[in-house]
Amino acid sequence: MADPLLLVLAILALAAALLPAVLAAMNLTLLRTPEPEAGEAGLVSILIPARNEAGHIAETVRAALASVGVAIEVLVGDDHSTDATAAIVSGLALAEPRLRLVPVPPLPEGWTGKNHACAHLAGEARGAHLLFVDADVRLKPIAAAGLVAHARRSGSGLVSAVPRQVMGTLGEKLTVPMINFLLVGYLPVAMMRASMRPALGAACGQMLLIGRDAYAAVGGHGAIRRFLHDGVKLPRLLRAAGHRTDLVAGHALADCRMYTGFSQCWAGFSKNAHEGMATPVALPVWTALLGLGHVMPALLVLAGLLVGLSGATWFLALAALAVSLATRAAITLVTDEPAATIPLHPAAVVVALAIQWNVLLRRKRAGAAVWKGRSYPTGGA
Repeated sequence: MADPLLLVLAILALAAALLPAVLAAMNLTLLRTPEPEAGEAGLVSILIPARNEAGHIAETVRAALASVGVAIEVLVGDDHSTDATAAIVSGLALAEPRLRLVPVPPLPEGWTGKNHACAHLAGEARGAHLLFVDADVRLKPIAAAGLVAHARRSGSGLVSAVPRQVMGTLGEKLTVPMINFLLVGYLPVAMMRASMRPALGAACGQMLLIGRDAYAAVGGHGAIRRFLHDGVKLPRLLRAAGHRTDLVAGHALADCRMYTGFSQCWAGFSKNAHEGMATPVALPVWTALLGLGHVMPALLVLAGLLVGLSGATWFLALAALAVSLATRAAITLVTDEPAATIPLHPAAVVVALAIQWNVLLRRKRAGAAVWKGRSYPTGGA
């Protein structure tokens, strides 16, 4: 490859690496852990949809019940589990009046499973605020009170946060850190807070607080019944109806181990990709941004080590790689993720793009996303 072309690639790589570096520097100062505040916040309903979660539902429920600073009820929706999920929750409820097991009715035509379970739980809840958490999320005692306090201070109908992501295997470390990297590195948080544009709405479906009135006004999960990615669809739905939404730092509010190996990670991140990046318009743009900014620098540096590069190209390549890894390191350390994932960053970007392209091509082949024993068309609508 001619050196002038390598020089151009190095310039583009540095420019693409600088974009998330600048945004991350700004966002890490804006995304703060919300502090609880004194005053009557009303009842908070912690709603946990659960389908075959016997391995960790007890720990999740106990963590939710340990909430302080606000009155709570905890509702677990048993979505036709075939394991001991319902029995475990029923046993815990015998000694805890704030806990209820809510059987979820059969899944109607045109609904995805989680949305149906969440909608049913919301109908059973009594709280002024609805805190939806996944069954693998362990809330910290201040989480509910902190989220409600931020909603009140900011006037937000929806407040969400990414829990601290727990990772045990190499497959998890190659995939899960991209959640925080993409949110912190590419979402203009200041613009999101200043604007009501639906396209700027973002949330994490693992932990999502919605005011009951705002939820009812937009139709709740019923309004997105056919979709899989509530973290994208709900905030955009609320913003379109005139309700403010916001993100806060979540690493001190909850822990979550999403998956337990590469195959689960691949399937989990694939199931709703077509509602995020994996569209014919968005994915080429994301591929250029991520590929140039975070994969190309590593390839250029490797080429320099193997065959040598001219002085300017070598300097720019090293600078691009340093900026890319520094951005990832800052996000990783602030969000309390494993430092060992930082050098894996270029490979993690490659894996993320591979998942997205696989989903986009599979969608064209009329494939389906399969999750927890259910199959959903990848068209999303």
